[in-house]
Amino acid sequence: MRTSSRKNGVVASFEPSEILTDELLERFRARAGVHDRENTFPDDDLADLKDAGYLAILVPQELGGSGLGLAEASVLQQRLAGAAPATALAINMHLVWTGVAKVLADRGIDALRFVQEGAASGEVFAFGISEAGNDLVLFGSGTDAAPLPDGGYSFTGTKIFTSLAPVWTQLGLHGLDTSSEDAPRMVYAFVPRSEVQAGRVVVRDDWDTLGMRGTQSRTTVLRDAVAPADRIVRRLAPGPNPDPLVFGIFSVFEILLASVYTGIARRALEVAVGAARRRTSKRTGKAYSQDPDIRWRIADMALAYDALPPQIDALARDVDALADHGPQWFSLLAGLKHRAVTAAKRIVDEAVLVAGGSSYFSANELSRLYRDVLAGLFHPSDPESAHSTVATAWLGPLED
Repeated sequence: MRTSSRKNGVVASFEPSEILTDELLERFRARAGVHDRENTFPDDDLADLKDAGYLAILVPQELGGSGLGLAEASVLQQRLAGAAPATALAINMHLVWTGVAKVLADRGIDALRFVQEGAASGEVFAFGISEAGNDLVLFGSGTDAAPLPDGGYSFTGTKIFTSLAPVWTQLGLHGLDTSSEDAPRMVYAFVPRSEVQAGRVVVRDDWDTLGMRGTQSRTTVLRDAVAPADRIVRRLAPGPNPDPLVFGIFSVFEILLASVYTGIARRALEVAVGAARRRTSKRTGKAYSQDPDIRWRIADMALAYDALPPQIDALARDVDALADHGPQWFSLLAGLKHRAVTAAKRIVDEAVLVAGGSSYFSANELSRLYRDVLAGLFHPSDPESAHSTVATAWLGPLED
């Protein structure tokens, strides 16, 4: 599928298979089951992605990247997730930060240029925002951010679901400053890997989950972890905030998450079609692809899947083009992620029924997809948050 990418006002050709080749994806797919079974991080996948320049797909060409937009990155993530969902979800968190850097730069804000330059040189950026029980997400934090005399901050708290835990070189995180004169302030910053060696960041080896095991999204404990002054990105008032950084994180996070689960949905549909063509009915002697009930089920899966890529593409291109949806933005983004995840889960459920009892065995790819797709329910925006956001967009806020 050849699409177009706009770079500095010039439309250039973009072919996903030139970045993620079929041969490369097959290598990822072959490894995915091993990492799932052994509960290990896909180091070889990361090495291959680095060699392909994947860490810098959203970085401008003049800084050493591919100069792609969010829409093109979404297509690539769908393609990667169809081969190795955990690899795609893990690298998603790195791409979130490079995507946020692009969103800010496109709006004239150069605060994350070091992220772009770092990604181009092979650095891996992780996403340290999630905290147990923190349903405020970007708008609050249980992590303490203490100002240091030199302008840096020290962070103390616990982050969960820290993907790329074994390999990140920079951890992007947030915490709450309650001691400065203008407190409270949400502080967004980056902590270097050297803080692990210093003992101020502890990465627990506690990732033993139902699915998405290759992400190794381990718990990260911060014990006065230092972010230097030149890595303090933003200080914002807690609560809903129109700051471009908040918009950038939310928009890129939701779009790329939707992309990963849409890729899973596509792969489940492909596996179901293959199973329907291979399986033969003892009753009729024909392939199940000729069974009206199976055909209806496949069609229902395709109807659900076909709606997803155009929605993702449209919103991603709106972000790239600096479109103004005003207060509707958060509703549109939360809704996109919610629809992609719920549709993907239903499609995988249907694929398992089409494939039959063989999909119940752990070695079957559908068994892994069935477990991997469940992780989508836990990412922000969760179903409750998405419905609340959309209800507010259409009905206004709840009365006091």
